[in-house]
Amino acid sequence: MNASFLGIDTSNYTTSTALYCPDTGEVEQQKKLLPVKEGELGLRQSDAVFHHTRQLPDLLEGLLRQAGPIRALGVSEKPCETEGSYMPCFLAGLGTARSLAAVLHAPLYRFTHQQGHVAAAALGARCPELLQTAFLAFHVSGGTTDALLVRPDGMGGIRCTPAASSLDLKAGQLIDRVGKRLGLPFPAGPELEHLALSAPRPKTKPRPVLRGMNCSLSGVENQCEQKQRAGVPAEEIARFCLESVLAAVAGMTEALRREHPGLPLLYAGGVMSNSFLREELAARFGGRFAPPAFSADNAAGIALLCALREGGPRR
Repeated sequence: MNASFLGIDTSNYTTSTALYCPDTGEVEQQKKLLPVKEGELGLRQSDAVFHHTRQLPDLLEGLLRQAGPIRALGVSEKPCETEGSYMPCFLAGLGTARSLAAVLHAPLYRFTHQQGHVAAAALGARCPELLQTAFLAFHVSGGTTDALLVRPDGMGGIRCTPAASSLDLKAGQLIDRVGKRLGLPFPAGPELEHLALSAPRPKTKPRPVLRGMNCSLSGVENQCEQKQRAGVPAEEIARFCLESVLAAVAGMTEALRREHPGLPLLYAGGVMSNSFLREELAARFGGRFAPPAFSADNAAGIALLCALREGGPRR
């Protein structure tokens, strides 16, 4: 049987495991959302660690039952490469990965959750060759609205350097807060998109609030609250929210392209699985997107980076 690379990611949203076989290019994933009580906007870190501890063994058993030899393991150990970046939820995956590596006598490589998102998007968009050159990537999720300058790190992996960000509220946070106000379940992205698509396209599109290449989204939440109090239909509020996120990401993209002309664009992160945003941004900028399974939190990118770090063949 072909050797595979195992990836593990334990974010604040999802327990994720994946096997990547570089000889065939196949990826097999097992992942499960963390349970969030109705009306809540996420989990405390202690609760996230608890649920990862419960869910990870089941996912690994299902993934590894028919697996061939594991050549190496990769794991996300922190959110991003910024100094001081840390979240306890990643300890659940790191501890499991260290134990498995010791038992299997296999190398263990540590990456960040953000690096995994970018690599997964490149894999899902069928352009893993991007990881061997410089490009611009957006990581837009519940915890980040970041634009990144991505370059090879010289060891088979990638280095993600912050280029721009949201100065306050993140896009995923905005979507979840507006979704909660509208009575939608957490995470609110899919339901908010469904609601927004039933609303007419606004005659006047929202204008982004930009400071240099950075954006600000906190004012959008206030406007959505005001619209609800004024009796604006829920689907129009949902549309305004997503149009505002689109305006912010598009504004940042335009500014970044002026600063870094000619570099390819890749959009990653759970918010970028939204079909409305994908279609608009692809049409305007020609950026590349992954399917939803490779956009939301997943371990596929970690498994791919593990293979690249180990020097496995690239497809």
